[in-house]
Amino acid sequence: MVESTELTETKFIPGGAISSQECMECGSAEIVMDSIRGERICSICGLVITEHLIDTGPEWRAFTSDERNKRSRVGSPVSCVVPSMGLSTMIGWENRDIYGNKLSPKKRAQIYRLRKWQIRTRSQGSYERNLSHAIRELERLSSQLGIHNGVKESAAVIYRRAIEKKLVRGRSIEAMVAASVYAGSRLRKVPRTLDEIAQCTRVNKKELGRCYRLILRELHISIPIASPVDFISRFSEELKISGKTQQRAIEILNQAKEFGITAGKDPTGLAAAALYISSITEGERRTQREIAEIARITEVTVRNRYKEIVRVLGIKIAV
Repeated sequence: MVESTELTETKFIPGGAISSQECMECGSAEIVMDSIRGERICSICGLVITEHLIDTGPEWRAFTSDERNKRSRVGSPVSCVVPSMGLSTMIGWENRDIYGNKLSPKKRAQIYRLRKWQIRTRSQGSYERNLSHAIRELERLSSQLGIHNGVKESAAVIYRRAIEKKLVRGRSIEAMVAASVYAGSRLRKVPRTLDEIAQCTRVNKKELGRCYRLILRELHISIPIASPVDFISRFSEELKISGKTQQRAIEILNQAKEFGITAGKDPTGLAAAALYISSITEGERRTQREIAEIARITEVTVRNRYKEIVRVLGIKIAV
């Protein structure tokens, strides 16, 4: 009689697999998995510990990545950026069959009618129509701001929760999408300022801030405080500053935080001042006007933060 137990922590090796479980017959830990026969066997005494294992892999073989992608039958991952979460199917617009041949006029007219009714059924309710319009606005805003997919996913999740809470009713979809993008970027530690987002939309900064506060209050979202360090990489990329200068700016900000001079200050102003100081000390001088334009603040703000940091930290700047 063959006894069967559950094995854990299987370590694969060429020609089989060895498990860390001990054999109940001889106490050996050399347990080999035979994937062809579907058995787990003790390599010392030959006891079959488990048999009739189920192969959970695909029934086909592939030797190249292209061949593997062609034979794979899985779809795209679930995404909140897609109105249907990526679970629905869609009739293509190629007007060709599976072999690449053109469809006949009669078949093309039939596919056209099917395609039209499919689009209508996908957005038949107010929720679907609202979400479809919001996703298009989210894609447009994300493209203009240059934010990555992680921020888009977070913004889409926040907007979906806002619809479920009926926060969008009576308010501008564009304003709520912009507020969701602002909240998502803050959550992902790649913050954008309200001014940046307001410049890419038809919503003024005041309305955008109002919708953002509504989302935080009603959805109970905890947003981390924006750090000046989060702005360094983006500002440096636009200013074409090297990594050594960026690291120096981060060190200056960490020292300023230890002395308590960052509390209550605008993080963009502190990041701009730190970059201005580091660019001078590392020999990559940038003017206050250049940095202020990138950070979307005034030169006066850069100058005030710069003087305060230099005075407190005792940094020597060559004029």
